[in-house]
Amino acid sequence: MYLPKQFEVPAGDAAAALSRGGFAHLVTPVPDGGLEVTSLPLLYDADNHALIGHLARPNPQWRYTGEAESVAIIPGVDAYVTPSYYPSKQDGGKTVPTWNYETLTVHGRLRAHDDPEWLLDHVTRLTDRHETGRAQPWRVTDAPEPFVRAQLRAIVGIELVISRVVAKAKLSQNRTAPDRAGVVRGLAGGSRPEQETAARMAGLGLDRG
Repeated sequence: MYLPKQFEVPAGDAAAALSRGGFAHLVTPVPDGGLEVTSLPLLYDADNHALIGHLARPNPQWRYTGEAESVAIIPGVDAYVTPSYYPSKQDGGKTVPTWNYETLTVHGRLRAHDDPEWLLDHVTRLTDRHETGRAQPWRVTDAPEPFVRAQLRAIVGIELVISRVVAKAKLSQNRTAPDRAGVVRGLAGGSRPEQETAARMAGLGLDRG
């Protein structure tokens, strides 16, 4: 990944982002020289320093677990930035549009898991993670056991054993303090993704000098 110095994420922040996991795009080389891509939720397994998830059994990607490295791309906030947000636009107009975004790129070797107990533990953890905070959280045990077992036979677990993590936050750090503040103000009045990007920038102190 092209990563200018000003867009590097501190190691501690990158580790925190990794621990949250999230919805990812998993990219794996295939024997014929192409790439297989699947979008799926992933959980971080701290004990094995790995991201874990599952694929539909007919999806061939779980079979490509050889020596080649896979990559999971976990996007963060993102938003279009118009030059109109920059006060510096008034000084000669030498500004152009850009895009602000965060992304986490996780590299590693892919392993497949076909053990029913591994799969049951995984889908239970995944479900509990995303049902937390609901008034009436759904549990895997709410479904009939024979039905759950049948569903598990339809999937294969995957584990991305992590070799390196690259985190990038391109959030107007290369602009002046007034321009950054202008971006935060402008995005804060926009759509939900724009508001989330503004909130992230403000949380990092990028709305201040």
